[in-house]
Amino acid sequence: MSVFTPGRRYQPPFMPFKRQPFKKRLLAKIELAVKGPLFGCRMCGNCLLAETALICPMECPKGLRNGPCGGSTPEKCYVDESRPCIWYKIYERSFQLGREALLLEVLPPMDWEKAGNDSWGGIIDNAKQIGVRTIISRLASGKPDSISSTMDSILRPVRQPEWWQGDSEYHAPKYTEPVSELEKRLKAGEFVVTAEISPPLSVNTDKLHKNINLLKNYATALNFTDNASAVPRMSSVACSKIAIDLGAEPVMQISAREKTRVGLQSDVIGASALGVRNFLCLTGDSMMMSPGPKGRMDVVDIDSIQMLWILRRLRDEAKYLDGREIKNPPQYFLGAAATPFASNMKFQALREQKKVNAGAQFFQTNVVFDADDLDNWLNEIAKREILDKVYILIGISPIRSFKMAKYMRDKIPGIFVPDVVMKRMEIADQKGNAEEEGIQIALELIEKIKTKQGVNGVHIMAVGWEEAVPRIVEEASLQNHQAIMR
Repeated sequence: MSVFTPGRRYQPPFMPFKRQPFKKRLLAKIELAVKGPLFGCRMCGNCLLAETALICPMECPKGLRNGPCGGSTPEKCYVDESRPCIWYKIYERSFQLGREALLLEVLPPMDWEKAGNDSWGGIIDNAKQIGVRTIISRLASGKPDSISSTMDSILRPVRQPEWWQGDSEYHAPKYTEPVSELEKRLKAGEFVVTAEISPPLSVNTDKLHKNINLLKNYATALNFTDNASAVPRMSSVACSKIAIDLGAEPVMQISAREKTRVGLQSDVIGASALGVRNFLCLTGDSMMMSPGPKGRMDVVDIDSIQMLWILRRLRDEAKYLDGREIKNPPQYFLGAAATPFASNMKFQALREQKKVNAGAQFFQTNVVFDADDLDNWLNEIAKREILDKVYILIGISPIRSFKMAKYMRDKIPGIFVPDVVMKRMEIADQKGNAEEEGIQIALELIEKIKTKQGVNGVHIMAVGWEEAVPRIVEEASLQNHQAIMR
């Protein structure tokens, strides 16, 4: 257990990828000897402690560097239940110290060339460039924020290298005309429906074709998951291309779990060339949820916020992460996930604001079963002054059985199923009409959600029950607005 980080060291320190000069090796050993016991330091070479309330984010099993995943809870980490959620602890301490504003800064992914090396050397070099006398005079000036501004001038170049330059500001899209039908309808003020389709487990696309044709006139856009629950299926990009060929508009989901920074940019350029205009950036379920054998669970190369930052710049600044310019940049509508009930709603709202600042233009939330308590999350979002900067689609999932409701409550991170819903499904299951009760619950939720200020539509996740979507759309009186004009 480290002194300042409320969790055990999850992984040993990184080793450098090449031999360093003696002075750097010595400095690295000294840094590890100090920061190891204090912070559980992994020697990532890209230290972020000043922004994360002196709790090392590399304690997160996923290696997330910009905030919690959708499975964040105050009780435990869903990947390793023997330890707390480190990012929940970072948020908790930051709010207690009044330092939560620092969490809005979009922090870079690791520069793996620096892994295993010291970060102190860069700090010392920055201090030398500024000058010791200048630093002392600034610290002794007595001016408001003189200490914080001086320290920031020393530390910022270390955590924000030239190739990244992240900040805590909102970055509006550089284009004005909608680039997709989904964006067009949301901008027009329509109450929009999107629906999710599970990709097939094999190369047979008969059911996929059937579901796309079934839903394309009931939803403005169709989502295709990217190996949900860490279970391999047909790729989201392949399903998206099939949807386009069938006259439907896709939302291509991208999970950070399977993506490197190179693969992300390559896939989005390729998908854009195929006609995909909506992307949903997700951190992705941990490999802990997969049936096994388990893949690596300790490192995610890029998180969802970093994905948004990279893709926004790819589109609006016409350049790759490595600085190369793009003559013909892609155009797309960027989305992200939101999880209203995952943890403290103040924490979630800050996380959502950070995503909007990074580039998210629409949210599709995790499944919601409590429309009344949703107001509390929307109020926290409103306090963050981002309701006018993002479109919100609330996740709805018709439940087919009491067993499914119990599984969602107990096993799916970020989902809260109220006791009243559980009781209704249990009674309906005993009477043999669970599916009907599940649909009625979904309809009741939609009816309440339609009245919420700041909500722009619903995202229906039928989880292999796509044939229920048309009935829900029709009975909720949403059909007239959804069919894409072809």
